[in-house]
Amino acid sequence: MNLFLRKTSDMNDDDDKDPWLAPDKLYHFLFCFFLTLFFSVIASLSRYPFLRNHSIRFGSILSLLAGAAKEAADHLGIFPSAGASARDAVADLLGALVAAMALSLWNRLLRYRSDSGHARRVLPV
Repeated sequence: MNLFLRKTSDMNDDDDKDPWLAPDKLYHFLFCFFLTLFFSVIASLSRYPFLRNHSIRFGSILSLLAGAAKEAADHLGIFPSAGASARDAVADLLGALVAAMALSLWNRLLRYRSDSGHARRVLPV
């Protein structure tokens, strides 16, 4: 039972080692945000319709894979860091999600503008 109960001081020690509002979390967020944008734009320029149609998903998945690879490298000690962190993974996920939402909104805006620019024909009934 003691394994599941933690003292408040133990929780504060975890927060001190890996705070939510650290520059590292911002770097993780921005890394996945911009990788999602980059890979999505590259996929949207592809000659393959499948990649063009799913460019946001493709960019998000590649971005999250890069974030996971970075966390694995941190865990193995390849980079000089405090190690792998679940909070870093959450920051990666948030960066990819925000970028995917921004790209979705951008695509809708472009589609709306292109649709509203043309006069629609109404057939007499």
